[in-house]
Amino acid sequence: MATDIPTIKLESGALIPTLGYGTGTAWFKKPGDQGIDQATVGAVTFAIKSGYRHLDGAEAYGTETELGIAIKESGVKREELFVTSKVEKGIDDIQKAIDATLERLQLDYVDFYEAYLIHSPFFARNDNDLQSKWAEMEKAQQAGKARAIGVSNFLQPHLEAILKTARIKPSVNQIEYHPYLQHGDLLTMDKRLGIVVEGYGPLTPLTRAKGGPVDELVARLARKYSVSEGSVLLRWSVDRGVVTITTSGKEERIKEFLDVLKFKLTEDEVAEISKLGEQKHYRAWWKSKFAADDRS
Repeated sequence: MATDIPTIKLESGALIPTLGYGTGTAWFKKPGDQGIDQATVGAVTFAIKSGYRHLDGAEAYGTETELGIAIKESGVKREELFVTSKVEKGIDDIQKAIDATLERLQLDYVDFYEAYLIHSPFFARNDNDLQSKWAEMEKAQQAGKARAIGVSNFLQPHLEAILKTARIKPSVNQIEYHPYLQHGDLLTMDKRLGIVVEGYGPLTPLTRAKGGPVDELVARLARKYSVSEGSVLLRWSVDRGVVTITTSGKEERIKEFLDVLKFKLTEDEVAEISKLGEQKHYRAWWKSKFAADDRS
């Protein structure tokens, strides 16, 4: 089942689908988990067959092996997929880490659509650490192991540090993004530099921060467009120009989220959700790393 998910062109030339299926959150493996999780394989395979072409993985999720199996079992040509992975645990040896990632994904080479991200900036003791690891990322791209490289969970100071010495600019910055965490100047900086913003946790106002100022409006718009409230939040993120990553273990939800392709919010509706969202601040992930009042 093919779908026409819109794409955004990265500076590397790759076309990244604006809606992606993530293999973290719902599928994240706990330390010590062994063996193949067939539920993960089944869900990712179903997502691909339903029309998702952007698959978001990471070394830290522990699901790269399942993702690789699902890609094989889906029957969809590899060149039709945009597969992302991220390095975190293997940050001390990025070249070794990406080789291990490719082995788990069962990919003999990294093609035009592969993106490789530094998962977080928190390993760094200072700017030199960030800059040296970014140089290693550049080597991975120059060696043909990754056709695009980027960062995840980087705020403005982290980006400014690596850009001082970078030869290759990050293609993407993947961050938690929803009405209660809009990041303000960070998005402006990313867009000015030609860095595409990817957002994870788009359903946070429904799943973790229910009872907030956007609830009533989102419910009303869901009725107006005959879609779920989750689809409204996904559409808001996409309409803000953010590549949006979502996930679910339920087949009906996986299909339901594709409803974002069937409608578009008006500019006023997007602006109203944004304005209401600014009345509440909520960060679902990396709370211990960012200040509780972080609004950057």
